Amino acid sequence: MATCDVCGEYENLPYQCKRCGQTFCAEHRLPENHDCPGLAEWDDPGGVFDSGFDESVEGGAGDARTGGDASAGVVDRVKQRVDRETSTGGLISYFRGNATYAILLAIWVTFLAQLVVFWGVSPALHDQLFVLRADELGRVWTWVTSVLSHSPASLYHIIGNSVVLFFFGPLVERAVGSKRFAAFFFLSGMIAGLGHILFALGMGATSTGVLGASGAGFAILGVLTVWRPNMQVLLFFVIPMKIKYLTWGIALVSAVLVVQSVQAGGAGSAGNIAHLAHLIGFAIGLAFGKRNEGVARSAGGMGGVSMGGARGPRGPGGPGGPGGPGGRR
Repeated sequence: MATCDVCGEYENLPYQCKRCGQTFCAEHRLPENHDCPGLAEWDDPGGVFDSGFDESVEGGAGDARTGGDASAGVVDRVKQRVDRETSTGGLISYFRGNATYAILLAIWVTFLAQLVVFWGVSPALHDQLFVLRADELGRVWTWVTSVLSHSPASLYHIIGNSVVLFFFGPLVERAVGSKRFAAFFFLSGMIAGLGHILFALGMGATSTGVLGASGAGFAILGVLTVWRPNMQVLLFFVIPMKIKYLTWGIALVSAVLVVQSVQAGGAGSAGNIAHLAHLIGFAIGLAFGKRNEGVARSAGGMGGVSMGGARGPRGPGGPGGPGGPGGRR
């Protein structure tokens, strides 16, 4: 059951618009009945319905002499244009507009590669390829691979982050677009990891290492905390609460654990979890959400980034990986 984003009516079988992501009752489910922003996209930007007959007219006598051949040429040009604009584009096109799922696939492919390297080759090589380490910041590839990597010793880590990305990622992506979402995901993940590592270096913890998409996941949650603070979610798929209580509650716990870690001579980690990276990601998400409130409104993000299927737990669980005492994100 959900409420219509236009009239507020409770609907047992709600409809979710694929264009704007909002939820509607039967009366408002059609795009024209809820002023869907997606209607603005039906302006034929690629010129699919531009027949090209103007070109043949401009050809004047030459086209008249060729007769049927000219008409056939025009038809061929129109057909090629339609094919180009409506082509599926192969396998890659499946991820066009679905950056969330492309990233999710990359995370699991990376995880399988981690298992092969860690258990089949050597943990040392695994660290070189996938773990962002304080004593090896020169391995710039790990700035990216660490965002996609997760602890090979436990499924809880990757499953938790996958749940957050699967349920909440599309809500942000629909509002800002796939390219901006992908850039936001990787940049927030990298900044969260590097921020934790630099803090650890400042505390003298040179053996700290981090890996995981939790920093980017908390950034996504931070965005939705700004856009839809009262959005209902189900913690652990059971406990209903508003997302603002969930995210700020986790942030408060993380902040307390970071302070305790520092007081104990640590580097912002507790229980082999990089809580400081979580806080950095959350702060990035809050800033990004605030900066893009206008974009979210125009895309239906504020008034209608709807629950849809976005009910899920947070993803902090699972022990840390082999990257050192800094733990995982």
